[in-house]
Order: sequence, then C-alpha cells, then structure tokens
Amino acid sequence: MTARGAVDYFVVDVETANQARASICQIGIAFFSGGRMVDSWESLVNPHDEFLGFNVALHGIGPRTVAHAPSWSELCPKVMSLLAGAAVASHTDFDRGALNGACLRAEVPVVPYAKWIDTCWLARHAWPHLPNHKLPTLARTFRITYKAHDALEDARVAGEVLALALQERQISIGELLATPANHITGFPKAAAGARALSLRR
Repeated sequence: MTARGAVDYFVVDVETANQARASICQIGIAFFSGGRMVDSWESLVNPHDEFLGFNVALHGIGPRTVAHAPSWSELCPKVMSLLAGAAVASHTDFDRGALNGACLRAEVPVVPYAKWIDTCWLARHAWPHLPNHKLPTLARTFRITYKAHDALEDARVAGEVLALALQERQISIGELLATPANHITGFPKAAAGARALSLRR
C-alpha cells in the first residue's frame, strides 16, 4: 500500500443500508497524489441494521451481502489509521456525517481529520454553468467512466473531479489546504479571477 506521506488527499465514500447515515454497509477510500489515484482500500460493512428496498436497489448490497462482513467497530481502527490527521474529501458532506454517525453509534472516537474538502462545492465554484453537480453529471461532462453507487468508484470519481477543479481554477492542492477553514467548501479568493471553463470534449 502507498505510504501515507506520499498521499496528497484521501477521498472517502460510503453506501448506507437505510436513511440513517450511521447505517454504513460499504466504504471506499481512494488515495490521490499528483492528481491521480495511486492506491485504494474498500470494505463491506455489516451495519446490524435494517436494509431498505430503495437503498438495496440503488447499490445492490443487502443483508446477505454483508452477513459475514466486519462491523464498523471492527473496521474503525483501519479507517482511523488512514484518515486521522489527513486531508479528506467527499462529494457533499453526507459521507462525513455518515462516518461520524457510525463512530458515535459504535461508541468509538470520531476520526480527527486535518481538513475536510467538499468536492461538490468545489465543482459548483469551478463550473457554475452546469445543470447540476452530481457525480454522474460531472462524470459524463468530463468523460470519466465509472459505476455509480459503488463506494470506491464514487470515491475515485470525486477525487478526479477535485483534481480537475484545481486545474480549472489554477490552484494547487497545497494552496487549497492552506485556507483557514477546516471544512473547505470553496476556493481561496486569490483564485477567483482564474480562467473561464474549458471543458474537455
């Protein structure tokens, strides 16, 4: 596995068994360095919770799929070893809330991130003219092939969107992380005059 020090940022995505954010049934973490995914980690999770038909239809994970998967309390040390003190991104703050909720439910410490980057907000700043900033729309726009509602695939695409947004606004990940906010939802003001969108077609 890639050494943590060589990673610029981690991108996390989760799938849930029902509407409760704490009901994580899959987690994927993509490791990004130099604007590309260099490593990854993923796992099914047994949420010990009810599965709703809507969620199962969305991601294809059900009770039988996770019957022998580890619980969140069993996986938390691994997640902590990867993300504690690191720059972490996700597409909207749903995943951050899910991780925090799962930790609270399992009565384990919440992961202390150094920075949390909302890639959906960054996409809105970089490409305000797009009809929406959902991952499938962004993937189609930039011709990124992926399978939606798979935790690792969603994490990978969100990481690629982050890299493209930085390129679009002509700012480095270091400059972005240097902003004072712990929850980064926009670009530093210095990047406000960056060039207009030039989509890859």
